[in-house]
Amino acid sequence: MIDIDPNGTGLPGIDQLRVIVGAVMTVGLILAVLALIVAAIVWGFGANSSNPHLASRGKAGVLIACGAAVICGAAVTLTNFFWNVGQTI
Repeated sequence: MIDIDPNGTGLPGIDQLRVIVGAVMTVGLILAVLALIVAAIVWGFGANSSNPHLASRGKAGVLIACGAAVICGAAVTLTNFFWNVGQTI
């Protein structure tokens, strides 16, 4: 039976890679907030100008931006969950 666990010290640059991934997560969350704001503005303009196509695009943008924020925020937890599921197979 082979038992292999992740090794946090096996390669040089692991600490820098963790810092980079954290920075990318921060940028992703900032861009999700920006997308949410823009989509809400588009939704509002579409609703106020009686333009159902624009309103539905804004509504979809709000949902997509919220989904992106959830995925960015939960990326580490999701990865750890699926890692643990994979270890039980």
